Amino acid sequence: MDKGRKLKIGTRGSPLALAQAELTRQALADARPAALAVPLEATEIRVIRTTGDHILDRPLAEVGGKGLFTKEIE
Repeated sequence: MDKGRKLKIGTRGSPLALAQAELTRQALADARPAALAVPLEATEIRVIRTTGDHILDRPLAEVGGKGLFTKEIE
């Protein structure tokens, strides 16, 4: 990986999503063979707020349901 550049791991801000992103970050650092490993300092977890995170006043099924928590991350 180029010096100064970071691998960004995009995730939602929920405790579960953050825990999964941290596990992914650690797995990248522990990768074998070592040539595939990405040092922890070369990664960054970025929280991405999704449409579903913003809709708090009505049922998600009413708004469309599918993709509300993934569209922005993809």
